[in-house]
Amino acid sequence: MDDTSPMVTKIKRMATVSSTVGGFAARLIGERVTNYNIDDATYAKTLKIALGQMKGPFMKVAQFLATIPDAIPPEYAKELLELQSNAPPMGTFFVKRRMQAELGENWEAKFQFFDQIPAAAASLGQVHKATHIDGTKLALKLQYPSMQSVVEADLVQLSFLFKTYHLFNKALNLNEVMDEIRCRLFEELDYVNEARNITDYQNFFKESKDPIKIPEFFSDLSTPRLLAMSWMEGISILKAAETYSQSDRDILGRTLFCTWYRPFYVNGWIHGDPHPGNYKVDAEQNLLLLDFGCVRRFDNGFVDGVIELYEALKHKKRDAMVAAYEGWGFTNLSNELIDVMNEWARLLYNPLLDDCVRPIQAEYSGAKGWETAAAVHKKLHSLGGLKVPKEFVFMDRASVGVGAVLMRLGAKQNWHQLFEAIIDERRNIKGKKYDFIA
Repeated sequence: MDDTSPMVTKIKRMATVSSTVGGFAARLIGERVTNYNIDDATYAKTLKIALGQMKGPFMKVAQFLATIPDAIPPEYAKELLELQSNAPPMGTFFVKRRMQAELGENWEAKFQFFDQIPAAAASLGQVHKATHIDGTKLALKLQYPSMQSVVEADLVQLSFLFKTYHLFNKALNLNEVMDEIRCRLFEELDYVNEARNITDYQNFFKESKDPIKIPEFFSDLSTPRLLAMSWMEGISILKAAETYSQSDRDILGRTLFCTWYRPFYVNGWIHGDPHPGNYKVDAEQNLLLLDFGCVRRFDNGFVDGVIELYEALKHKKRDAMVAAYEGWGFTNLSNELIDVMNEWARLLYNPLLDDCVRPIQAEYSGAKGWETAAAVHKKLHSLGGLKVPKEFVFMDRASVGVGAVLMRLGAKQNWHQLFEAIIDERRNIKGKKYDFIA
């Protein structure tokens, strides 16, 4: 069982988070009201450290908030995008209690070896190395105590932050964003759901020619709050970006591109947590894909809408662009709003429309991309804002996140031809045509 009652945990969590969030919101309000920049790099770094020391989802929420241009000052966005967990791990006493709660009194007999010191700590749990009784090397993801109550408390604080955003920025109506984040966070607490995601991705890439590896799931050692997977040894993808040759980085970039895009366009699945820590590379330069807690599944209509927007931009068909936006769930689109949305769309789709070998972002550097996106948000604000459909939230977050990793790699490919091949694969499976012939 968990170490404290859910109500006590929730009250303590709200007290801890509200002091940090309250100070942050007060500074944002002060800046918007006085039109004077009272923020500084030192406070932004302090905020990053404070959030990184909190177990729970608010760290992920902060990262997400940082991806919304003009929602928070650039100093904060820069720091929060780099946010990683520095929270102290559970001590060995609590680890033993948690393992006993999940696997019973004789839990240690199920392993040849179990390292009570975690190999990694994340927002919702920590990972331990172990050896299965049959000799297989394992990664055991053990959820922190009382996380249901922690998530509920953090969502209250997130709602407060979104209300603060709406006071001063009408560019985006984030109500459905809030609902989407709530659903996805509670899904991440369910390791049975994550196990299903792992199995589905295993089956999807089983016949893939790309050098992609997915961990194996071990049901005999898993529960809704303990997930047993095969251990996959490798270096971080950012380390590979620093040490690999250009040709090797090009190959790795192609693999990452296909790892993310193929499941979405073929089956409607998005690996929705594109943090660089979720990608590793082994000694044979296979891409190791980790953490399947946040996998968003979309219906065919939404995926078709994403492809139809690509085709409409490629063929410069404005009516088709409007139909695609409406297919995504955007409503009440004026001509002015459509023009602004097309600016945003070109920012994301440009690498896929350009039929040549190039970096993932040639025209837009990271800074330029931010400036363009921020300008789009200011125009949306002046036009009265836009209601964001919930399906859009994690697709946009994931595509931007994967693009950021590809930028760090400096990988060069003909992304257009890779993307066209993936769309062809969907056409062949679904029997769907997307071409707009003049």
